Parts: sequence; structure tokens; C-alpha cells
Amino acid sequence: MADQTKNQGGSVLRIEEISKSFGPVSALEGVTLHLEPGEVLGLVGSNGAGKSTLVKIITGYYQPDGGRIWVDGEPVEFKSVDDARAHGIETVFQDLALVDELSVYHNLFLNRELTVGRGLRFLRNKRMKEEARRYLSDIQVSIPSVDTPVEKLSGGQRQAIAVARATRQPGMKILLLDEPLAAMGAREASLIIALVKNLAREHGVSMLVVDHNYTHIFELCDRINVIEQGRVTLDKRVEETSLGELTEFMLTSYKQQLQYG
Repeated sequence: MADQTKNQGGSVLRIEEISKSFGPVSALEGVTLHLEPGEVLGLVGSNGAGKSTLVKIITGYYQPDGGRIWVDGEPVEFKSVDDARAHGIETVFQDLALVDELSVYHNLFLNRELTVGRGLRFLRNKRMKEEARRYLSDIQVSIPSVDTPVEKLSGGQRQAIAVARATRQPGMKILLLDEPLAAMGAREASLIIALVKNLAREHGVSMLVVDHNYTHIFELCDRINVIEQGRVTLDKRVEETSLGELTEFMLTSYKQQLQYG
């Protein structure tokens, strides 16, 4: 058998012919896509197109019925969410999973706290504060103080802290963002757009962004994939298309679905 990894090029993530059904309902019918190092890939599609199912397969929540997945050119099989995380895949969902009452720095170290001592262990709060300040400065996230409870932060700042927590995890390679600009004003959105671009260009983080707002996709992403009826039907770099063209493509696709059922 030929070496199946040698054709994966430099992609940090590649999936080929991924399929998934739930009883008689086919959610994915042979999805193929790739994500390059430091690239931000936008994934759009109508409700029920298969976006959520695909994301849950990439994060290990679902296992596919068929197809193959590679991370850094190596074939992988995710049996669980923890398994996907062990391969460097992190996700920030809309609920952010922050603990409102805890400080920024405690949220950044949540479940990975630095401690000292044997038996009865104590938190190394000073060290965690220092590392939190250093990392947030490095990725250009500005907040009042790392001591501030996250419930006191703005929506954009909270999103930034959730992204920062994900990207500082050991071995993190791929970040999935679910509607990262949802319900944000222009000023708040600009904070996250700048953060995403900085992480991609300066830190080499590869990201997959799922968003229903096409304007957000053009602001955030380098390339766009459209998924419809369980398949990728469009793959274009943002500079090769336009908001109007994407809108027209989606409208035509929707009309065809209505016509042919």
C-alpha cells in the first residue's frame, strides 16, 4: 500500500472523505478540507448543512463513519474530546466556559494551576499572575488587570481571555472558534479580529472559524469553505471572491435545495 501521509503536504490538519450518519439521516457525505499552518479558515453553510457535525468530529466528540484525518501529516483517530486535545486541538464555543467569579489569571490557569508543596498544596498565585501578564502582553491583549474577575470584563475582553486560555495550552496547534464575534459591537469585534490575526501571523496558530455572518468571515479569515448538504461545495481565498459573490452562491445553493429537495 502506498504511503498515505506523503500526499498531505504541509497541512496542519487534513480530512478526506469524512462521512457521518445518524440513523437514516446523512449529516456528512464525504467532506474533504485542509488547514495550513498559521491559516484562518472560515466554514459557512446553512442550518443543517453539516458544520456542527464536522466540528464535533474534529474535536473528538463524534467519531466518523468513514474517511481519514491527519494532523501534521500523521493519521489520527480521535476517540474522545481529550484525545483530540492531546493532538493539539482546542475549541472556544460561544459560552466561553469561563468562571465569572474567578480572576483573569485564575481562568487562564483553570485546571492547570501552578502549585507548591507536598500533600497540602498551595497555589503559586504570584507566578501565575506573572505568566498571565507576560502571555497576554505577548499576544497583545489589553485588560485592566489580571486580578480582575472576568465578570467585570467586556464581551470582547471575555472572548479574548477564552481564546488566550486555549492557545496557551501545551502542544496547542489548531483552534476552533464558534461564532467568535456574535453579539459584539464594532469596537469589541475589532479586538477579537486583531487577536485572531496576531495569533495566526505572529504565533503560527491555525484556526477554523464557524460563523453565520459572512462579513465576519471576510474580516477574520484567509480562506473560505462552504459546506452544503454534507459536502464542501466552495473553497476560495478571500481575495479571490467577495461578500456579494458568496451571498449569491449561498442563495443559488439554497434555491437548488428547495427545487430538488
